Amino acid sequence: MSVKRRDLVNYLENNGFYLLREGGNHSIYTNNIKTIPVKRHKEFDRITANKLCKQAGLKPKF
Repeated sequence: MSVKRRDLVNYLENNGFYLLREGGNHSIYTNNIKTIPVKRHKEFDRITANKLCKQAGLKPKF
């Protein structure tokens, strides 16, 4: 099962993260405590999406 990038970004933004800047291949999101790089793919596999959630200190959702 795959997760759309839009759903992952919405989950991060609903939990206090915002777009800090655009890197070369990543969008960098932060909540002023943690900084998370999110690749610019249309979809992620479920495992990768949940690892990004854990990296952000959030409960895995996908």
